[in-house]
Amino acid sequence: MDCGIPFCHNGCPLGNLIPEWNDLVYQEDFAAASERLHATNNFPEFTGRLCPAPCEAACVLGIGDEPVSIERTEYEIAERAFAAGIVQPVPPVVENGVSIAVVGGGPAGLAAAQQLRRAGYGVTVLDAQEKIGGLLRYGIPEFKMEKSIIDRRLTQMLDEGVEFRTGVVVGPHGDISLEDLRDTYDAVLLAVGATRPRLLDVPGNDLDGILPAMTFLKAANRVLETGAPNDALSASGRHVVILGGGDTGADCLGTALRQGARSVTQLEIMPEPPRSRPSTQPWPTMPMLFKVTSAHEEGGTREYSAVTTAFLGDERVSHLRVEIEGQNELRDIPADMVLIAAGFLGPDLTTLSTEAFPTTPRSSLLVNDHWMVDAGHDDVSPLFACGDAVRGQSLIVWALAEGRSAAGAMDRYLQGGAARLPEPLHPYATPWDA
Repeated sequence: MDCGIPFCHNGCPLGNLIPEWNDLVYQEDFAAASERLHATNNFPEFTGRLCPAPCEAACVLGIGDEPVSIERTEYEIAERAFAAGIVQPVPPVVENGVSIAVVGGGPAGLAAAQQLRRAGYGVTVLDAQEKIGGLLRYGIPEFKMEKSIIDRRLTQMLDEGVEFRTGVVVGPHGDISLEDLRDTYDAVLLAVGATRPRLLDVPGNDLDGILPAMTFLKAANRVLETGAPNDALSASGRHVVILGGGDTGADCLGTALRQGARSVTQLEIMPEPPRSRPSTQPWPTMPMLFKVTSAHEEGGTREYSAVTTAFLGDERVSHLRVEIEGQNELRDIPADMVLIAAGFLGPDLTTLSTEAFPTTPRSSLLVNDHWMVDAGHDDVSPLFACGDAVRGQSLIVWALAEGRSAAGAMDRYLQGGAARLPEPLHPYATPWDA
């Protein structure tokens, strides 16, 4: 709280007022702390559970000691605020008569929707899934964040007047075309995420039992939601190998263990990260360190510098052939289920429209300085985009920051330049640009 220049502000894409609410927690004024926290973050209960906390990597105390436990403090403020009834709906004071459609009910779309609704816009969130939440609901395991946490916040948004329409596919072969959507609403925001999985182009990759991590996690979440088993996508009794050493891989590991897998092995193509900050990643950057999640503490094995060279089997995969760096031999690992958690390639734009979208070299949506997509058709409403669809696969805190930023840019455009909502980030910004 007396750290001089608070670099945590820059480490956080949202620009959270961390020293302020740290001090308020010290004073045990959780109501004021909640107000300061929500001033920059619509959903701190999400980030307090799921964010990898780049703010802690930038904490001044971290120069020579352990950083402040910012993420846990954020979690406590949010949960105590809900428990005390402090978190209440904030409906708009005045309706402005302007309608906005948000395509995608993940964190970026939800943050934008709440900001715009509070500014007086009529906001409708459309999502192709049965329930709102995006990867928060279908990609994050229940043991990491209960879905009741999402529903609690959606109730607030409903009371504020946000309309949710689920099971609605936007596209030429869906329930409504993007062009019709732009004819119907005064503006449209695309927050469709980056859903195309990165797969492995090695021999045997067409065998049964090899699937993207999100296919597995989504099926597991649906089982918990509906109570109906899905044996085809269950890890029960199987030797499971996970390709990818990140958080999604850890989520797969914890889920497979809970489903009763015979064995779970997580392989990472990169070398094992160091336990402490290396000199090549100095403060206040976010270092790549060896990470042990609660799922890792429950079981399974991890191996690094492991390159997959082939999948083996007849119709279904039975083994994975890998080469470990430094070992001059190939090794076959039993695997009758392989989960590929190697990231995403960008949004699936082919399903949205027959028109070509401008894209970046990373195959994500290209937007201008005002978060607008140049998609032609000047005779229809403007088109905006934000979140992973623009940035590419990234952190939940970036999704929230970009949703808020896009909402601010839309408000300025639709109101002729009047600034009413914060616009903290420029598209493609880094934390240091915030």
